[in-house]
Amino acid sequence: MKTRFKVALLLTLWPAVAALADDVKRYPLPNGNQFPIAQAVEVSAGTTLIFHSGTVPSPKDPKAAAGSGDYWGDTRTQAMSVFNTLKASLDEKGLGFGDVIKMTAFLVGDPAKQGRMDFQGFMDAYTQFFGTSSQPNLPARSAVQVAALAQPGIMVEVEVILARPPAKTGAKHKP
Repeated sequence: MKTRFKVALLLTLWPAVAALADDVKRYPLPNGNQFPIAQAVEVSAGTTLIFHSGTVPSPKDPKAAAGSGDYWGDTRTQAMSVFNTLKASLDEKGLGFGDVIKMTAFLVGDPAKQGRMDFQGFMDAYTQFFGTSSQPNLPARSAVQVAALAQPGIMVEVEVILARPPAKTGAKHKP
């Protein structure tokens, strides 16, 4: 190919390539707020949305009394388990935490915290996966306290919505 033709081809294709990079736009929180969530996330037409069911933790110590704090662990331990399980599920689908556009975290009140959710324990785990130098993409996110989850002792459940840009449509996924 002649150099001029290559340059013309590149200039012709550049808007399409640039558009792929703009399939997901994340709006930061106002006033320079550095809290690790997005104020909003915009997804362009043609991007596939994936709605991932809620993920709960694995037992910390399956030999402990079922439903106990020793069995499940504290909020931070449970959140780490949830994010690691979620990571494995996303990897299997050819996705990653950078593709998460919306997250809802359901947190049960911690008896050790007078029945209040352990938001800091959740954030200690969350910030290992979101807003890092290796994964800076932040989702829009809500964290709510709920009365209970599926099993006694579970204090964390996380569900996410992900965006798969057209460039990733050939990624591995199972029906």
